[in-house]
Amino acid sequence: MVRDKTPSAQETFMQMAQAAGLRGRLLITVGLLILIRLGIFIPIPGIDRIQFRNVIANNPALGVLDLFTGGGLSSLGIFALGILPFIQASIIMQLLTAALPSLEDLQKNEGEAGRRKISQITRYVALGWAILQSSGITVFLLSRNNLIAPGFFPIAETVLALTAGSMFVMWVSELVTERGIGNGASLLIFVSVVAGLPQTLGDTIDYAQEGGRQEVAQVVIMLLVFLVMIVGIVFVQEGTRRIPIISARRQVGKKLYRERTSYLPLRLNQGGVMPIIFASAVLVLPTSLLGFTSGEGFFSNILVSIGNALRPGSIWYLVTYLILILFFSYFYASLIANPVDMSQNLKKMGSSIPGIRPGKTTTSYLEGVLNRLTLLGAIFLGIVATLPTFVESATQITTFRGLGATSLLILVGVAIDTAKQIQTYVISQRYEGMVKQ
Repeated sequence: MVRDKTPSAQETFMQMAQAAGLRGRLLITVGLLILIRLGIFIPIPGIDRIQFRNVIANNPALGVLDLFTGGGLSSLGIFALGILPFIQASIIMQLLTAALPSLEDLQKNEGEAGRRKISQITRYVALGWAILQSSGITVFLLSRNNLIAPGFFPIAETVLALTAGSMFVMWVSELVTERGIGNGASLLIFVSVVAGLPQTLGDTIDYAQEGGRQEVAQVVIMLLVFLVMIVGIVFVQEGTRRIPIISARRQVGKKLYRERTSYLPLRLNQGGVMPIIFASAVLVLPTSLLGFTSGEGFFSNILVSIGNALRPGSIWYLVTYLILILFFSYFYASLIANPVDMSQNLKKMGSSIPGIRPGKTTTSYLEGVLNRLTLLGAIFLGIVATLPTFVESATQITTFRGLGATSLLILVGVAIDTAKQIQTYVISQRYEGMVKQ
């Protein structure tokens, strides 16, 4: 009996229920994610959380940061910073790896030991970011009518609690990646976004019920736009360009093998959901610094100007968002798919692209295809990311502000990547069963 290449939904659910390895990984993932959600609601002592939540509600810059922490910032729990310091540290390290030859050598030539060393450096950078952001939150609390009691010990207690919570979240994300299913950092952001769905949907239903036909029509239009966006996101995530490859004839003993034709699949969006997460994290950084800054001065005035220009929904916010998506799309494409390595591997295997000479010509051809694919993917992602903002302005619906394009891109992208990992595990289990038979 020949089985389909892609496992069916029934086979996938059966493996999730019966296979001890997959079931264990799923239970570990779900358990750790629940643990992080519970930690968000464990309050830091000595802080007026109700007054702070009102401040957050009136500050759109901090509202964006609160979205990525799943409400952890507004509740001022011990996991208020969430995974953001680690993501921002990863951005810094990946940029430095591309710029510094010593780090690039560690990543490419030192094997697993080099990657572990880079991961360790990333953790130290994340620790520094967590201390910086914890101090910023503490300064913000002191500047807003003394939301925290002044004094060394209350301040040190707050900074220590927020930093330790962020480091624990980072450790849990690595644990999920290693022993669970999916990418830990992406899943934590996924859960944070999902946590805001009930309130968003409830506010939208109330808006439609309290209004008339016009309000109902506006909500229907917005929902249709979101459905079209989901289809577009799936199209971008799954889109590939198949480049035909011909393998040379081989003679093994007296047997002559014919030329075989296969394909080299190049994804339309090589970086998956990570360019969106990184672009959003970069945009959150200046807005969060703006929220933590008070008083007058040259630095404060610069932050105020940047924060006003990059407010969610403004034209400069959209332009910057598009540029960052384009940058990180190309950046990730260069890390994941290297035309030089692909050309050398094809040459070693005795394979070639029809009509393209091996060597530098193949490298140039693959580089051109990758650049065009990355540009198309980044443009499509940019359109999907900015479309809801214009629709919200046209329909005057503000209840979806917490579930914008960024949230949808993260939800759909992480769901697709996690589902693929589960399917890969199911396929591996299928072949293990065939070998045992």
